[in-house]
Amino acid sequence: MTTRTLQFLRRGQPVALGNVPPDRTLLQVLREDLGCTGTKEGCGEGDCGACTVVLGEARNGRVHYSTVNSCIRLAHSIDGMALWTVEDLVEDPLIQPVGDAAPAAQQTITLHPAQEAMVRCHGSQCGFCTPGFVMGLFGMYQNHVCNGAPITRELAQEELSGNLCRCTGYRPILDAAQQMATLPAMAVNEALLLQRLELMAHAHPSPQADSSYISPTTLPALLAARAAHPGAQVVAGCTDVGLWVTKLHQQYAQVLDVTRVAELRAVQQDAHHIRIGAAVTLTDAFAALTTQWPQLHRFASRFAGLPVRNAGTLGGNVANGSPIGDSMPLLIALRAQVVLASQARGERQLPLENLYTGYRQNVMAPDELLVRIVVPLTGSSKTEPPPGRPKAASDPSGGSEDTTVPSVGANILRAYKISKRFDDDISAVCLVINLNIVDGTVQRASIGAGGVAATPARARQTEAALTGQPWTEATAQRAAAVLQAEFSPISDMRASGAYRRQVLGSLLQRYWLESQGQPSVSLDTLTLEATA
Repeated sequence: MTTRTLQFLRRGQPVALGNVPPDRTLLQVLREDLGCTGTKEGCGEGDCGACTVVLGEARNGRVHYSTVNSCIRLAHSIDGMALWTVEDLVEDPLIQPVGDAAPAAQQTITLHPAQEAMVRCHGSQCGFCTPGFVMGLFGMYQNHVCNGAPITRELAQEELSGNLCRCTGYRPILDAAQQMATLPAMAVNEALLLQRLELMAHAHPSPQADSSYISPTTLPALLAARAAHPGAQVVAGCTDVGLWVTKLHQQYAQVLDVTRVAELRAVQQDAHHIRIGAAVTLTDAFAALTTQWPQLHRFASRFAGLPVRNAGTLGGNVANGSPIGDSMPLLIALRAQVVLASQARGERQLPLENLYTGYRQNVMAPDELLVRIVVPLTGSSKTEPPPGRPKAASDPSGGSEDTTVPSVGANILRAYKISKRFDDDISAVCLVINLNIVDGTVQRASIGAGGVAATPARARQTEAALTGQPWTEATAQRAAAVLQAEFSPISDMRASGAYRRQVLGSLLQRYWLESQGQPSVSLDTLTLEATA
């Protein structure tokens, strides 16, 4: 098999590298082949952010900027893009002063605002994580400051959640994020960059079907490649496969990349459904879902750090089928369907929970790929119940219970993630509850759970225990007991099986309290300023 030349823009000029193996990571290419040692290797698994770089690609006539982890990103996946490392922020001639800073040009401006703010705010301590933080700040600067949007403390905390500082120096780094906008302005010359990206695309030949790194640009070509090369390792965002390369030392002679297929990168919506292509990034997929269900924003922001969400795809997360993946419980509770496709048999659609047959096993044939996730919109416009009026009801035990219930129909959707660390951590338990309540009665229940079985699971017994029942505290308590008995979670490094069962029941009771208007009190609502 042939190895296609890898080509990308750096400092405004094309970089061409031949004989790059299909499973070589971007970090390996940067440090070992190009000598870009400013980009650090920390964890090798996308957790610490020391290896963060920024990618730019043409999208709808603009440059779209993404911070990503280079340690788990396959080098060939950035073919045709622009790349910035920490060494490039001063050296790139396409990053230019603008506005009042333009006349002074480079004579008085020696650092990019992301770097200058870190210096002024004393944001670097041991310095090992600093390059990654600077690149995270650069991505924020391009996506927010250059578009006239302010960087709030909350935004800075959220977008830097994938960068870890081992010296615990977050406060000055967050100060630097906010101070960038006050410094002499600089921006990428996007018109010139887009022109050079287009020129490079025309000069660079299309990938061959028998290449060691196959990256088709159309769905028919992708399905044909899958049929012709069933043994090729399929990758999307590579946030899982990258770990197999760096931690398990897996080697792949041939890789099939789905992320260049335009049909798979699209989000389409009509009056009844959101259709999310399998190659849509987690960032963009969650943006589409939170447009319909705003209460999911915090849950989405806790799905790893931003660099992982910028690289990982919703289809890849679903197809990988990890029992601790957070997107599947959410999609199960939203009653999502998945669309599978093959060149020979066309498409078929099935409920997401029916995709899995065992631990990381699914029903897909060797020539099939997951191409789309379809999420129904029924009831999404009514996600919160109006306040009900409490009334007493007789309790068979002799006491009384609070039967405060919504007075009219409403869908109440809540997503809970329980992990040891608030940011950038894997769930011990993920539970998503979606109830349709009409006149105080549960008409329909959809519950997705993660971390409690060998696969992402639908809590069918608990749904049955809720459906048709009055939405009361007693009903919630009975359903919580059913939920605890429905699964037999294992004990591992994240939590014991007993703890997981206890959490399941507690979360359903928390859901009941929130449905009655009790405010949520948790780390979700905690701010750094409140603890100062």
